[in-house]
Amino acid sequence: MSSFKDVFDKYNWEDTLQSIFDKSESDVLHALNKPKRDLEDFKALISPAAKPYLEQMAQLSQQLTKKRFGNTIQMYAPMYLSNECQNICTYCGFSMTNKIPRRTLTNPEILKEVEFLKSKGYDHILLVTGEANKTVGVNYIDNALQLIRSHFSNITIEVQPLLQDEYETLIDSGLYAVLVYQETYHRDEYKKHHPKGKKSNFDFRLDTPDRLGKAGIHKIGLGALFGLEDWRADSFFTALHLNYLQKTYWKTKYSISFPRLRPHSGGLEPKVEMTDPDLVQLICAFRLLDEDVELSMSTRESEVFRDNIVNLGITSISAESKTNPGGYAVAPQSLEQFEISDERSTEAITTMLKTKGLEVVWKDWANNWE
Repeated sequence: MSSFKDVFDKYNWEDTLQSIFDKSESDVLHALNKPKRDLEDFKALISPAAKPYLEQMAQLSQQLTKKRFGNTIQMYAPMYLSNECQNICTYCGFSMTNKIPRRTLTNPEILKEVEFLKSKGYDHILLVTGEANKTVGVNYIDNALQLIRSHFSNITIEVQPLLQDEYETLIDSGLYAVLVYQETYHRDEYKKHHPKGKKSNFDFRLDTPDRLGKAGIHKIGLGALFGLEDWRADSFFTALHLNYLQKTYWKTKYSISFPRLRPHSGGLEPKVEMTDPDLVQLICAFRLLDEDVELSMSTRESEVFRDNIVNLGITSISAESKTNPGGYAVAPQSLEQFEISDERSTEAITTMLKTKGLEVVWKDWANNWE
């Protein structure tokens, strides 16, 4: 059966990157003046030729976002359940080779974290684990979903890639969405950064959104980790992936995230730097490509950057995030997956959003559980 891999294999990384750099000012103007844009227009909008038009892109992005989403922004919180992992990943603090204390939350500990997040008002939650099949496999995740589903209207997971039938089981237990980032679409660089563990299988990870689509998931989140390779090429392949999925699994909703490489235990310097203006350009380009896709911004970014980007295309934002298991209430001092840049409280973030003229949305979808 066909999958995104069939589309992906028709493209060459270097040729794709060169085609982006070959885009001209006239290509950018053509893209900006079109009512509906395609992937070639997206290339123009992320190209160096578009840099002088960043202000115009930002204005258009803001207009399209307000047209589709109004003056609203959704709040969510990540909750890390485990930092146990069987993979070696060069950029992650949870990597198997890092000598850190490992922890997987018990049911009472999970509920203690839930109590804290509910006290802050959260109704949308992102459950995160390392990739350790024996410790935090499908049974553990299924148990966590059933344990907390009555407390949240929307539960998303970011865990190891699973099989279609495993996703179907989790959907029956209350799963709403799955985030699965390819990290980089550059096959050789991917292998370099994932030398051991199930995550080293590039194709299995690449086809994960297909398995999710076939399982009937409500929403799929895509993204690349910027810094591992050239952000422009990785962004194009993310857009290509999105385009394919939207046509193939048209009942499913989609979101895009924009993580940049952050400091962590074991440290990895970015191969290619992505500046703040670059990231603004990319966020606006995605909004101009697709006015319906949800665009998410985590606490990886600085206070100043997040304050300035929330009105330019972002539709969901996290606050007060902890990237270690039990980081909210159980074990606040344990090692984080990566360093947080925006450490403001939930209350401070909601106040900031209101000063920007945005209405904070805590709940916009719910399963009706008996």
